[in-house]
Amino acid sequence: MIELSASTVAEATGGTLTATVSAEATVDTATTDSRDVSGGTLFIAKPGEHADGHDFIAAARAAGATLVLAERETTDGEGRPDPAIIVEDVVSAMGRLAAYIVERIREHSPTTVIGITGSAGKTTTKDLLAAILSAAGPTVAPRNSYNGEVGVPLTVFRAALDTRYLVIEMGADEVGNIEYLSSMVKPDIGVVLMVGSAHSGKFGGVENIARTKGELVEALPADGVAVLNRDDARVAAMAERTRGKVAWFSVEEGTFPLVDADLEAGSAAFSALAGSLTTTAEEHPDFELRLGAGTAAASHHVTSGLIGRHHAANIAAAAAAATAAGLDAEVITKTLNGAGATSSRRMERTDRPDGITVINDAYNANPESMRAALQTLAVMGRSTGRRTWAVLGEMLELGEDRIREHTAIGTAVVRLNIGQLLVVGDGARPLYTSAVNEGSWGDEVDFAADPDVAAELLERKLAPGDIVLFKSSNGAGLGDLGDRIACGPADVPTGDRKEQSQ
Repeated sequence: MIELSASTVAEATGGTLTATVSAEATVDTATTDSRDVSGGTLFIAKPGEHADGHDFIAAARAAGATLVLAERETTDGEGRPDPAIIVEDVVSAMGRLAAYIVERIREHSPTTVIGITGSAGKTTTKDLLAAILSAAGPTVAPRNSYNGEVGVPLTVFRAALDTRYLVIEMGADEVGNIEYLSSMVKPDIGVVLMVGSAHSGKFGGVENIARTKGELVEALPADGVAVLNRDDARVAAMAERTRGKVAWFSVEEGTFPLVDADLEAGSAAFSALAGSLTTTAEEHPDFELRLGAGTAAASHHVTSGLIGRHHAANIAAAAAAATAAGLDAEVITKTLNGAGATSSRRMERTDRPDGITVINDAYNANPESMRAALQTLAVMGRSTGRRTWAVLGEMLELGEDRIREHTAIGTAVVRLNIGQLLVVGDGARPLYTSAVNEGSWGDEVDFAADPDVAAELLERKLAPGDIVLFKSSNGAGLGDLGDRIACGPADVPTGDRKEQSQ
């Protein structure tokens, strides 16, 4: 974080200094986790669902925190007020401080801010784009899936004055979320990957999801660039909602190259196409990446290190965004060749010494990403002759569509000829019932009430050569189960995994 005085933080957040704060005291890091505190840290006492940051102020101070951002005064062991800035709402104050920091960085450096949103693929696209941009200058991108009203400020707080590229992942679970995040960081480039049914229960329908994702392109300036998925009708329609230019990406051969009239009508700067798409024996996307405007697009061969045909769209999106940011095709394709997942539990592959392959894709789940993962598993099984396992848990926040969507996935498992299905948790039971009704029964399908029961079953039934996919929303707990099975029979400690918005 850029170095800030206590008085500056107070002014930026609209807070009040306690009597024990020196206005000249400075901070150069910020965190909501007392375990990450050191000297010069601004400890943010954020209230949460399961813990209140105010309860950890003493620990943060003992670890060396210089200053605290809090909603109420606390005192030390001798009754003196802790040095703090008191605000009405800590999360809102984080947003105001992030906005101030972005403005300061822009004043100092020619910084490009790139926002990424979509119902699936955000983290993978973010990781790819950050890798490309890092070749051209200091780049800051979110850790894991920090993409909400807390995660975006935490990403900004890691930026320095010389940050050349600031990549921001933007999630939402209600209308107006993306608009708020965009007002905070003021993106120059906005990437919209897809509109799916993630969080449809909270949003009240897919059209409201599209409305919210489109808030990103509405926030772009006239000289900005909206990078849009030409293969998703709802995303393509967002071209009408932006003042900036439009750059398209696609995996559909019939879409590209764009004709001149199409380019002119969309004010398109260029296009990115993952054409002639196939996959390797290990299901890595392999294609010709065509970058450029219209028929002038040049072709570059790319073999990705990611697992799954569906990632080709994310790769094309990252390439289009990098082109919008000014990077040339040689740098882009050199980075993309062989690039795999860097964030955990996104089609994360582990090959155990006993010949069992684990694919852990249980950081998040919605119907679209669930189908994509299952299709990848089915292809891996067909191409290798190995037995496939789908270990599936609940897809959360689907609202009134919950039963219908889980039922559809159960049917899809059977029709894709997945060898074994293990459904975990009562919330996913309609998936199990659907698979049985579709004709899968006996030893082909099992139900486990919780991950511990599932682990015992897998340890009994998995055999050398099996490929096992773990997929669910993070709250269903299958990510930890996947890590456990990947390490073999011995238990492994679970990490601090925080699911962000879609």
